[in-house]
Amino acid sequence: MRLGIRLQLLLALGALLALAFVPLFFAVASLTQATMGGVRASSARAIGRAIAGHVAAARATRSAPELSLLLEAQLGPDGASAIGVYDAAGALVDRAGEPEIAAALPASVEAGAEVLRAARTARGGAILVIVPAHARGEAAAGAAPAGSVAVLVPTDPSTVPAAPLVRIVALYTGVMALGLLVFAYIAMTRLAVRPIDALSRAARRVAGGARDLEVPQAGARELAELGQSLAHMTSRLRADEESLRTKIAEVERYAADLKSAQERLVRSERLASVGRLAAGLAHEVGNPIAAILGLQELLLAGGLTPAEERDFVERMKRETERIHKILRDLLDFARPAAVAAGDAGEEPSGSVADALEDVLSLVAPQREFRGIELERDVAPDVPPAPLSHGRLVQVLLNLLLNAADAVPREGGRVRVRASRGAGGGARIEVEDNGPGIAEAVRETLFEPFITTKEVGEGTGLGLAVCRGLVEAAGGTIGVERGAEGGARFVVSLPAAGGRG
Repeated sequence: MRLGIRLQLLLALGALLALAFVPLFFAVASLTQATMGGVRASSARAIGRAIAGHVAAARATRSAPELSLLLEAQLGPDGASAIGVYDAAGALVDRAGEPEIAAALPASVEAGAEVLRAARTARGGAILVIVPAHARGEAAAGAAPAGSVAVLVPTDPSTVPAAPLVRIVALYTGVMALGLLVFAYIAMTRLAVRPIDALSRAARRVAGGARDLEVPQAGARELAELGQSLAHMTSRLRADEESLRTKIAEVERYAADLKSAQERLVRSERLASVGRLAAGLAHEVGNPIAAILGLQELLLAGGLTPAEERDFVERMKRETERIHKILRDLLDFARPAAVAAGDAGEEPSGSVADALEDVLSLVAPQREFRGIELERDVAPDVPPAPLSHGRLVQVLLNLLLNAADAVPREGGRVRVRASRGAGGGARIEVEDNGPGIAEAVRETLFEPFITTKEVGEGTGLGLAVCRGLVEAAGGTIGVERGAEGGARFVVSLPAAGGRG
């Protein structure tokens, strides 16, 4: 879960305050402890001197029991914790205080020397103050020191009243840190967070469909400038959106116009195709019909021998068969998908090798193939094609007859190759060494009634029917320039059962 900007800034500010105030607190506490310790040491020295002087003065006028009572009277929690009395030689003659504390008093001291040093007792730290007896007046009179007095004043931190001051400093630091956090929270909310929330709500309204971005007026100058920039950007985006909508509408109009023009072009092309088809059909059918009509007129005129009449009837029969063949090829061209699998009852797939064998046996004795070198190259792994045996024979026979018509009578060569194609199907090539196909005819070679033969020698429907049969089976047929300059027809068929 991602934290909000306020919480992130507060955490950052809290960490900054911790880095600033925690060392400050410890520094103040340490300084307080040191200051209170110094004050305690100075007080201890003053107390020790006072007590030592008072005891030294009392030694001259009081007996030993009275002196002991005086020593006990000087002890207290805010004063001395142990007192020792030494003779002129520095030996300890009497002491007062709890035994474990009084044990810290030295057994002997240097006569006439004033000493101030730190000491350790069973209750903690202390200051040992040793004052000679003449420190309060005897020396001024020229008398020898009567002895020394040693006083132990406790300086343990537990006896130093610094804890209340440290607590006050800690309370002050915590209150200041909390006040800064609250102030920072309020300031961030009013100056940054609320304006940013207002900008965010305005942006969501624009995303929901509002036309303009309402810029909040509150907040810092930078946020106001950011709001103005966002409003300007929103206006630009709206303008770009309107421009884009206009362009899209124009593109849609252009697309509609283009589609309409395409439909008109398709209709024009269809009409042109129908016109070419009608013209070709009228030409191809008109010639035999004219011949039949002429022969019929001769028969009706009479005066012919029986042999001449029979010859005219046979000619009329050939022309009628020619019309029938044209119409049959035209029907095959019109419905290639229906005839691609062959006649009813025939297998929907055929062997390329078997079909080629039958075609070669059919064309070998024909007059067109006399003097033509016919080469055959069939790979053993050619798969079956999704065309019936009869339709394969029809396609191959048409290609071979066209090749035979194109090559010269002497030295003509036709090569047929069958192999496995790149996609796993069958590839058939029929190549000749004829003049090839002109570039002007190559693009329209497979259209109906397009032929390179002389008038009356071909209808121009054979290759169109071949293309319809091959494409209905999922294959392709094309023509390219052969290795010897002639034409090479390439038929690619998918494997039987793999047609998509």
